[in-house]
Amino acid sequence: MVGVDFGTLSGRAVVVRVADGAELGSAVHEYAHGVIEERLPGGDRLPPGWALQSPEDWRDVLRHAVPAAVAAAGVAPADIIGIGTDFTACTVLPTAADGTPLAERHPDRPHAWPKLWKHHAAQPHADRINALAAERGEPWLARYGGKISSEWEWAKGLQLLEEDPETYAAADRWIEAADWIVWQLTGAESRNVCTAGYKGIHQDGAYPSEEFAAALDPGFAGFTAKLGHDLAPLGGRAGRLSAEAAGWTGLPEGVAVAVGNVDAHVTAAAADAVRPGRMVAIMGTSTCHVMASDRLAEVPGMCGVVRDGIVPGLWGYEAGQSGVGDIFGWFAETSVPASYAREADARGMSAHEYLTSLAERQRVGEHGLVALDWHNGNRSVLVDHDLSGVLVGQTLATRPEDVYRALIEATAFGARVIVETFESSGVPVEEFVVAGGLLGNRFLMQVYADVLRRPLSAIGSGQGPALGSAIHAAVAAGAHPDITAAAAAMGKRVPAAFTPDPARADAYDRLYAEYRRLHDHFADGALLHRLRAIRNEAAR
Repeated sequence: MVGVDFGTLSGRAVVVRVADGAELGSAVHEYAHGVIEERLPGGDRLPPGWALQSPEDWRDVLRHAVPAAVAAAGVAPADIIGIGTDFTACTVLPTAADGTPLAERHPDRPHAWPKLWKHHAAQPHADRINALAAERGEPWLARYGGKISSEWEWAKGLQLLEEDPETYAAADRWIEAADWIVWQLTGAESRNVCTAGYKGIHQDGAYPSEEFAAALDPGFAGFTAKLGHDLAPLGGRAGRLSAEAAGWTGLPEGVAVAVGNVDAHVTAAAADAVRPGRMVAIMGTSTCHVMASDRLAEVPGMCGVVRDGIVPGLWGYEAGQSGVGDIFGWFAETSVPASYAREADARGMSAHEYLTSLAERQRVGEHGLVALDWHNGNRSVLVDHDLSGVLVGQTLATRPEDVYRALIEATAFGARVIVETFESSGVPVEEFVVAGGLLGNRFLMQVYADVLRRPLSAIGSGQGPALGSAIHAAVAAGAHPDITAAAAAMGKRVPAAFTPDPARADAYDRLYAEYRRLHDHFADGALLHRLRAIRNEAAR
């Protein structure tokens, strides 16, 4: 099987053995355009809060990473029986009826380009959607913890309509990249139940009503016609590889192509964590928390609960943190003195490694700091992307490693808020499983174990989403009967890979109490929103 993971900055392909999930070969292709945040390619400057991508970068992953992974695996292309893909979400784009991205017809129009998951410029539109839904008592709102996000299809779609009505009118389809890439592979349009449920507000067989959409804006009344209504189940076969896509990938024409999926949700299968009570935290630039459960509950601030959203037959929950690795990266890139950089180079270490080596020598609380991990807004449990980071306790003795450690701790405290919110809402978290690129930082993992006061299990693969996509492809190809069986055979998990230290956990309880006070004080966003407005006005 081939699994392809389309991430924020690159795409990765992995070749996997169906019998046991052994990873035989892999390859990565970096996006030529990366994240388009400052200005369009060769064009105008973008406003604050924008984040776009290029569809051609995604096609290039199929052209380069897939054949390279097959070559690295040393297997014959004829031995590949299926391909599965996953994507960041909500990453959504307007296309013509034949799937042509409008960015390729109108490259000078910002709204014609795909909006990446971390495009947060639609926050005012999300606020209006939430206010109207609460006023009308829309029953679906509770399924999303009381608020939908600016990252999602409806907020971004409303922004498109109101800021560029011509592009909105030209968009025959408003489609998740997860489904668009499958369209490219098969030549046939399909929509998956996962993104429709979590990002498109599809609940109990329907989207929000046309009446609701029209109440937001009369021109928005026909929005759901752009979304697609025949949803395909996870693990299903979306179609077969077209001749064109076979030419890109080097795979045989006609092999099974799995229904599209989200990078976080598909990782649950890679960690063999698709049974109730296993929360998987996929930790990278951001963190997404997903968990299957046999019970339905209203969890404040969750990103959503969707029937069959992770594995058929169970409720799938999602929560998340908008910035984790991005926060550490921002600090290392902008706030490390030259003397630290020289010392890191002398030791053959990256800035992250050097800061970690200094931070891990400290006792809990020694730096005297507490931070809020809202540098990219708050996804759960406040659902407000106009919030921003806060750091309290600095003195003239504060060192870079102090701040770095406080930022790591802040993200762990944010994860604890999410876990406690789920459990207080009647959805028990019986096992906390970590996946993603940050799993390689043992100090970070130990902080999380201590803050959460529980063992952390670890995925047994460094390529969780791609492996998960291959697992789904195995089901689509008929090699395994369902996702649960395929995950048991091909998934990998190390139980209790990191265990909490009782003394440090007790010390962190004191710091966490201060974090909660700070969290609750700034939760209404009043001060932070005013600062954001001043910044945006100055930028314009």
